[in-house]
Amino acid sequence: MSDVYEKLETLLRSLGVKKTELRIYRLLLEKNRPMRVTEIVRELGISERSVREYVLSLYRRGMLRRELIQQGWLGYTYTAVSPSELLENLKKNILERINELERELTGAKH
Repeated sequence: MSDVYEKLETLLRSLGVKKTELRIYRLLLEKNRPMRVTEIVRELGISERSVREYVLSLYRRGMLRRELIQQGWLGYTYTAVSPSELLENLKKNILERINELERELTGAKH
């Protein structure tokens, strides 16, 4: 199974996902539970500011889910989207972008 993850990571790298973003995604995938930014910071030894930027980027890419929590304070916990769901999302987004570009190109010919 790790061979599949390596191929997935290679694909994600080719799509511009940073090495540290992949570390965060893999950590959340392996932990298989919601984690707060501070927990990710502790696990990976990365600055809190960087982790916040990376999880936001991963969330916007559809690689993470987040849930608002309220425990005397407001914050988010993050979980990784499964690799199969991630591939489906990537495929859908890429096809949408290709179709959009094709429509623009055929419209530009007229």
